[in-house]
Amino acid sequence: MNLTDVQALDNRDPLAEYREQFKLPENTIYLDGNSLGAMTTATEKHLQHVISQQWSQDLISSWNEHNWIHLPQTVGEKIARLIGAGPEQTICCDSISVNLFKALAAALALAQSHDSERNIVLSTKDNFPTDLYMVQGISHFLGQHRCQLKLVEESELQQHIDDKTAVILATEVNFRTGRRLDAKPLVTAAHEKGALVILDLAHSAGAMPVHLDNWRADFAVGCTYKYLNGGPGAPAFIYAAKRHHKAMTQPLSGWFGHARPFDFTPDYQPAGGIQQMLTGTPSVIAMAAVDSALDVFEQVNLDTLREKSLQLGDVFHQLLKEHNLDKTLTLISPQQREERGSQLSYHYEHAYGLCQALIQRGIVADFRAPNYIRFGFTPLYNSFEDIWRATEQLRQVIAEKEHLDPRWQQRNPVT
Repeated sequence: MNLTDVQALDNRDPLAEYREQFKLPENTIYLDGNSLGAMTTATEKHLQHVISQQWSQDLISSWNEHNWIHLPQTVGEKIARLIGAGPEQTICCDSISVNLFKALAAALALAQSHDSERNIVLSTKDNFPTDLYMVQGISHFLGQHRCQLKLVEESELQQHIDDKTAVILATEVNFRTGRRLDAKPLVTAAHEKGALVILDLAHSAGAMPVHLDNWRADFAVGCTYKYLNGGPGAPAFIYAAKRHHKAMTQPLSGWFGHARPFDFTPDYQPAGGIQQMLTGTPSVIAMAAVDSALDVFEQVNLDTLREKSLQLGDVFHQLLKEHNLDKTLTLISPQQREERGSQLSYHYEHAYGLCQALIQRGIVADFRAPNYIRFGFTPLYNSFEDIWRATEQLRQVIAEKEHLDPRWQQRNPVT
């Protein structure tokens, strides 16, 4: 495969025009959208308006005049379309960690209202650490008789569901390997055993079709700063299936989750529906960034997005093999394209140095401990020519041993 071949792929790309809607740095090929998405031009323009007009001039009237008060719901509904959720089940707020706490507490309470002996939260050994930490925190708070974390291999998750399982906490796309979990049979198996399911969509939302309602998922969380391009530290989202709304409760009873927050009554009365998942006052500027970033998806067909994502990965690995680098870099992502998310991960002894040497050449990938390098593919702004040029630079770095430079032996605080 040569440059002419990949340029032909770009010429046939139905998503190519979306690249113009992003603020991409010059002389940089960005393959790290699975950590932090790029800024859209609409976001830059909208934030200027929020700061210079809504905050600066309209001040507190903007809560009503510019609908700040309903931003969590407005943004939540935009996200809902991307995760296969019907109306009034998704809301944008807080962080994934905080939303996981709420979802875990709600799911445990629901499960134990039917069977008080259920106390196991079943998850995978290689789940993203914050997911596991939040379960451990709840376990310390409630006691293991109410919440006990059980970790199993990802491939064995379904077979470990039993009559003690209250909640299965699973991530659809593994952050390290990029392996995609088949969510629907997992949810079905859990429900057959009387357990509930919380799905983490951090590496799914905005990268592929998600079908929460169709899967009959109970709860889900996800972030907006990766494939949804909401900005660093952008607020996350939480989904709760409508069938649970009347019975569910969550303990972070902040004033924005109150049925009538501006009555300022001393006793908490939760709002109905998904709004009860709100806690404190939303970060308006951060949420305004997410709101505008999501507009780029308005006309995007998610099946087309997914196909390009997989094709980008296919081309990357094919070029890697053509450069005879597939023996140097060991693929830990699934070989079968339908079993992976929108990234390829490789094991390499000098992965950190390789990542830093590539960044020095304008190719931004990322490193994950202990020795993995990840290449994320964002179909709305990555081109096939990006992939060709990135693998060419990768070949040169390894051939010239730039990644062994002593500069790269000391790791940065953020790796």
